[in-house]
Amino acid sequence: MTAAASLLDLLREAQRRGFLGPGPVDEQLAHAHRVTDLIGEPPAAFLDLGSGGGLPGLVLAERWPDAHGVFLDASQRRCKWLAEAIDQAIWGSAPWTGRIEVRCGRAEELARDPGLREAFPLVTARSFGPPAVTAECAVGFLAPGGSLVVSEPPTDRGDTGARWPDESLRELGLGPAQERRASDVGVVVLTRDRALSDRWPRRIGIPGKRPLWKPAGPAADR
Repeated sequence: MTAAASLLDLLREAQRRGFLGPGPVDEQLAHAHRVTDLIGEPPAAFLDLGSGGGLPGLVLAERWPDAHGVFLDASQRRCKWLAEAIDQAIWGSAPWTGRIEVRCGRAEELARDPGLREAFPLVTARSFGPPAVTAECAVGFLAPGGSLVVSEPPTDRGDTGARWPDESLRELGLGPAQERRASDVGVVVLTRDRALSDRWPRRIGIPGKRPLWKPAGPAADR
């Protein structure tokens, strides 16, 4: 079985279990590869926020064999499947176990875990939630100078400046949103450029109930 086929089979199983959205799995896989291209050089470690069915986390793990990765999700069922997927990863010469791990729980709580807080030069998010929720839940994991990379909708569905307002991002300790695009694939990169306040993130559910800003355009990332 080829590397691409084994990953594709895992993602098809994820979709069968309801952990991956509708649409051709091969197209979703190709999209995740293009997102990875937009990120650029691999970091030493990354955290995939709301890993769900494994995108882009599984692709990042495959493409970056020297990077330590954490897949984070709040669902016990999805976490169990992600752990199974890591065990079944047959591509590449080195085992994933020990290099890629799954942490199950709410981001608002796990972002205060001493082993995870301010620990990652890169956090990724795909379809995690509205911009304000994604930014607040991710910022606690970012190391100083680290970047949050969020998959964005097509250009005709929203304005980056309205979706990611500078003033609100500064309150979280993040710099202005930087957009990167290639064809129909886009990401927003938010870099942590100042000290992290102990205020962030707020208690479980509060980022969604009382977001720091209201969505403009599409409410959720892709």
